[in-house]
Amino acid sequence: MAKKVGIYSRRDFVKSGFFLLSGAMVVPSLLAFSPAGDTPAFTLKPIGRSLSLEDYYIWCSSPIWGDDGKVHLFYSRWKKEKGMSGWIRGSEIAHAVADGPNATFVDHGVVLHPREGHWDSTTCHNPLIQKVGDTYYLFYMGNSNGKTNTKRIGIATAKSLNGPWERSESPVLTPGAEGAWDDHCTTNPAFVAGDDGKYWLFYKSWNTKEYQEASGSVRGNRKYGLAKADHPLGPYNKVSDEPIIDFSGRPNNAQLEDAFVWKEDGTHYMIARDMGFYNHEYGLLLSSVDGLHWSEPKIAYLDMPSYVREDTPPAHLKRFGRLERPMFLLDKDKGTPRYLFGATQGGPSDTSTTFVFDIKSYNL
Repeated sequence: MAKKVGIYSRRDFVKSGFFLLSGAMVVPSLLAFSPAGDTPAFTLKPIGRSLSLEDYYIWCSSPIWGDDGKVHLFYSRWKKEKGMSGWIRGSEIAHAVADGPNATFVDHGVVLHPREGHWDSTTCHNPLIQKVGDTYYLFYMGNSNGKTNTKRIGIATAKSLNGPWERSESPVLTPGAEGAWDDHCTTNPAFVAGDDGKYWLFYKSWNTKEYQEASGSVRGNRKYGLAKADHPLGPYNKVSDEPIIDFSGRPNNAQLEDAFVWKEDGTHYMIARDMGFYNHEYGLLLSSVDGLHWSEPKIAYLDMPSYVREDTPPAHLKRFGRLERPMFLLDKDKGTPRYLFGATQGGPSDTSTTFVFDIKSYNL
């Protein structure tokens, strides 16, 4: 199913002012937005590094339209001196606002920070902002020991995007029993209202023993599960003892992470970061009617060098060239993908920033 989202010409490119933006917006050299070679499902036009902070790594950029007509972004960040791995032991979730998806985002400060003595005492990460009825639900991951084995999914709620935010005192989804495929953690929340009247929470996890015994640059095998609830705040009950997405039988320890799920024309779709199905730089696109049985992955988007040209990064940015944590800003009226937000290393401070693409068309 091909959908044309907008019309784009050279005149539009010049009028858009990509080369005239200042402030936090960082615009690298832009390439043709329909690369040759592997054909991705989404045809993208780069907008640029729309949120960059001098003293922070930025990750996990979740956008939503506000009642004020502006775009509100909930994102994770941690101090630059902690390095790229600092997300696991010191991330916080902040709020930024822009006049539109093509504009520079302005930071409005922290909304969730680690709470001493709680399940999210070490880090707050993986924000996903959703609205159900008159309430905003900010799903996120927290941990309590600076390691992966205490990662848990929780929720904060507010009646306004400007807060105040009230957090769950306990995680809303915990790992499986020892030996289960998901006994290590729950993380990477993806949320959608199902056709069955329930609220669906997709989550990533893996098996502890497999993770500890594995060798190589990527240890363990990440899979996805599904839990459902009668209310967005839960309680959430897992629909199966087995994962709903499992690439472990494929070569190269194939797996996926960073899923975002939406519903369109009676079908559920998932966009996620590839971890070895094709490579480690692409995005994946999967579909499902029931949320349990998913299609073979297609290429959703390509690596960053297919869209932008930037200077060679410093040696500490070992993941440079990937778009991770893909999330959509949906069309206000249709609820369909309109802009692609993601996190990518690089930027003026040699850290990581939000990067935004305009979706020109897509073929599901």
